[in-house]
Amino acid sequence: MTKTIAARACPTSAKAIFGLKLAAALLLAPMAPAAHATDLLQAWQAAERHDRELAVARAAHGAAEPQRRQADALWRPTLGMTTAAGWGHGESQMRGAQFSAPGMGTNNGVDFGTSVNGGTATRIALQASQPLYDPERRAQQQQLHLQADMGELQWQAAQQAAMLRTAGQYLDLALAQESLRLLDGQLDAVRRAATEAQDRFDLGAAPITAVHEARAQEAQLDARRLAAQAELDIQRRRLADSTGLPDAGLVAHIPQVMQPTAQALALWQEQAAAGNPGIRLQQLAADLARAEADKHRASAAPRLELVAQAAQERLSGSGDYGSGARNKDRRALLGVQLTVPLYTGGYRSAKEDESLARWNEAQARLDATREQVARQVHATWLGLRSGEQQVQALQQALQASRARQDATRTGYEVGHRTLLDLLGADNDLAATQLALAQAMSRLLLAELQLAQLAGRLDEAALRRASQSAPGDN
Repeated sequence: MTKTIAARACPTSAKAIFGLKLAAALLLAPMAPAAHATDLLQAWQAAERHDRELAVARAAHGAAEPQRRQADALWRPTLGMTTAAGWGHGESQMRGAQFSAPGMGTNNGVDFGTSVNGGTATRIALQASQPLYDPERRAQQQQLHLQADMGELQWQAAQQAAMLRTAGQYLDLALAQESLRLLDGQLDAVRRAATEAQDRFDLGAAPITAVHEARAQEAQLDARRLAAQAELDIQRRRLADSTGLPDAGLVAHIPQVMQPTAQALALWQEQAAAGNPGIRLQQLAADLARAEADKHRASAAPRLELVAQAAQERLSGSGDYGSGARNKDRRALLGVQLTVPLYTGGYRSAKEDESLARWNEAQARLDATREQVARQVHATWLGLRSGEQQVQALQQALQASRARQDATRTGYEVGHRTLLDLLGADNDLAATQLALAQAMSRLLLAELQLAQLAGRLDEAALRRASQSAPGDN
C-alpha cells in the first residue's frame, strides 16, 4: 500500500521539479530580440513604400500624365523658325520678256540677267500652323489618352496585386510562427512526459517502453522543429524584404476571418466583368487597336491647317554684271493649307489591314480574358464557401480534440491509458490547431482574392482584417 501511494505521489513531485528546472532555464537563457508585432494593414503600408515590384509599377505610372499632355498638345498651334548662313552662288537668265517704264514706253523681247558669284547667303523663315481638320491626328490623340488610361489602370492593378502578395507573405509568416509555437508546446509536453515516465520506471510503476516512446517522440519533434525554425526564418526574411521592416523579431498573427459575405455568385461575376483590372486593360488594348486602324483609313488622309509663313533670303557678292551684286527675296503667306495624299504605293491600305487584324486579335483576347476571370471568380467563390464550412468543422474538431486530450490525460493518470495514448492525443490536438490556422489563412486570402478579381481590393479590406482579433486556434 505504501509503495502504491509513493508511486502515485512521485509523478506530482517530478512535475514540480521539472517546472522549477524549466523556470530556471528560462531565467538563465539569453534575452531574445524584441518582437516587432505588426498587423496586416501595417505590413501593407510598409510594403507600399518598399516593395520592389511596386516601385517598378510606380515608375511606369509616371508616364501617364506626360501622355495626356502630349494628347492635348496635338491640337495647339505650332511655331517654328529656320535660319541658315553660308557661301552661295546665284544666277538667273530671262529672255523674251516685256519691259515697260514711265517715259520709256513698252519694249518686247527684252533679256534680263543677274549673277552673284561666291557671295554670302542667308535665309530665315518663320512658320506657324494650327490644325483645323485632321482625322489621323484625332486618332493619335485618342491613342495617347487610351495609353494614359492603361497606365493608370496598370498602376491600380499593380497596387492590388501587391496587396494580395503582401497578405500572402504575411499569412505565410503567421502560419510558420504558429507551426513553431505548436511544436514547442508539443516538445514541452513530451519532455515532461519523458521525465514522468522515467520517474515511474525508476519506481517500478511503468515499463521502460514508455520512456523509449517518449524519447522517440521527442527526437522526431526536435527534427520537425529544426525544419519549422528554418521555414520561419525564410518567411520572416521574405516579408522583411518586401516591407523593409527589420526581420529580427518580426511577428505576424493570423487575423480572424472577416464576416462572410452573403453576396451571390452572379453579383460577383457582374462586378468582376465591370471592374476586373485584367478585363479593363484588355478592353483598352482593343480600343487602342481600333484607333490605330482609324489612323490609316483612306478618309483620314486629308488634313486642313491654318498656316502663316514669313521668309527672307539674301545673297550678296560680286557678279558678272557688276562688282556689288545682291539678290534679296521676301515672302509672306497667311491662309489655309489642304494636304491630300494621292498615292502611297499601297502602304496606307496595308497598314489599315494590319491594324484591323490587330484589333480582331485584341477582341479575341478580350473574350478569352472575360472567360478566364469568370472561371477564377467561380472557383474562388466556391473555395470561399467550402472554406467557411471547413473552418466551422475544424473548430468543432478542435473542441473534440481538447476534450479527448483531457480525458486521455485523466485516464493516463489513473492507469487506464498508456503514455503513447496521451502523446497521440497531444499530437492530434496540435495537428487540428494547425489545420484550423491554415484553413483560416486560406479563407482570408480567398476573400481578398475575390475582392481583387472584382477590382475592389483596397486598404479598407485590409483594415477590416487587421482590426479583427486573432483567431482562437
